[in-house]
Amino acid sequence: MPRPRTPQPPVLLRAARLLDVDKGEYVTPGELLVEGEHITRIAPDTLPDGTVVVHLGELTLLPGLMDMEVNLLLGGPDHRSPLIAVQDDPAVRTLRAVANARRTLRAGFTTVRNLGLFLQTNGLLLDVALKKAIDHGWIDGPRVVPAGHAITPTGGHLDPTMFQAFAPHVLPLTVEEGIANGVDEVRKAVRYQIKHGAWVIKVCASNGVMSHTGPAGAQQYSDEELRAIVDEAHRAGRKVAAHCMGEQAVTAALDAGIDCIEHGFLTSGETLDRMVRQGTFLVATTSLNDEMDTSHADPELQAKAAEVFPRARATISEAIRRGVRVACGSDAPAIPHGRNHKELIALVKRGMSPLDAIRAATTVAADLIDVDDRGRLDTGLLADVIAVPGDPLADVAVTGDVRFVMKGGTIHRDDTSADG
Repeated sequence: MPRPRTPQPPVLLRAARLLDVDKGEYVTPGELLVEGEHITRIAPDTLPDGTVVVHLGELTLLPGLMDMEVNLLLGGPDHRSPLIAVQDDPAVRTLRAVANARRTLRAGFTTVRNLGLFLQTNGLLLDVALKKAIDHGWIDGPRVVPAGHAITPTGGHLDPTMFQAFAPHVLPLTVEEGIANGVDEVRKAVRYQIKHGAWVIKVCASNGVMSHTGPAGAQQYSDEELRAIVDEAHRAGRKVAAHCMGEQAVTAALDAGIDCIEHGFLTSGETLDRMVRQGTFLVATTSLNDEMDTSHADPELQAKAAEVFPRARATISEAIRRGVRVACGSDAPAIPHGRNHKELIALVKRGMSPLDAIRAATTVAADLIDVDDRGRLDTGLLADVIAVPGDPLADVAVTGDVRFVMKGGTIHRDDTSADG
């Protein structure tokens, strides 16, 4: 259980406006009364004794944003080194995550899905440990929905030995660390992640772009293996997110009942329509098509990126046009941690309105992770609140200039002294 918190006085957040995400309208002025971890009143007529008023001036209040695909265990100033996979021990990787979690929270992202370790950890689920430390209040970070280890076949996209094409036996991995082949092994791998704290299962259903696995998008797991993964996860009440790009692989994932497609870069219009009918989510990670630095990659991978990324931009635009439920996910550190807002900008480039891009990072993301206690600024919900300058419905890029962050009633960033 989280440690007991010292009682805090009620807090009134007072800003120029707040966004009603459902209506797509501003409420002016923007006033929220926060007591404990929750919002208790909007625009209150009276205040409890001892209320502390936080003046946020001309800023706009938004719900805390959510990023549905990050890997907090990776990234940092030296993350490009191909040796990190064999140099960093679990303790160092966890300390990386501590720094990345704080950076992500200060950027206004108060909830994330950490979608699958693909690292040697001796079977430890480091993102589960990170979640526990944040929940206990030992470190600052967003609320974490952990996946543990991504489930991938030997030589699959998320087999870490494929990213740098290591020689045999350089980095031996176990079923507990997600390397699983055949129905029996994938069932064991899923059960292990759930036993040790995973709240979502990540599976590698297709090849990728930035690994030595062959053509991007080709199906990796068999239909039977995918069905077994989904069966194990769903019986335990866990959703399944699939790294998946190509048409055949996406179709197989939909046949298996996978809940969320990550990337989906090479999907046909017909299959996008099927995603709409089935209610399957898409985490498009489309900002990496614009922002990802591939200059350090092998020429083979640079060539794949040059071929896939332009097609991916068109696919995501088509997904938005056809009404696929797109949730915000940056794939950080493909986009550096703390710049997660780049995904909102990219979604607008692909055809979303700024309001729908904000919904992708709030209400749609909340639906994806099955929570109804966040994603809006409303009475009774968690006090996950951020403040930005200007009008995010006119220019979603202002989400990259977060001046104030509150998570669960605790202020983690306040750069507003000049504003009010």
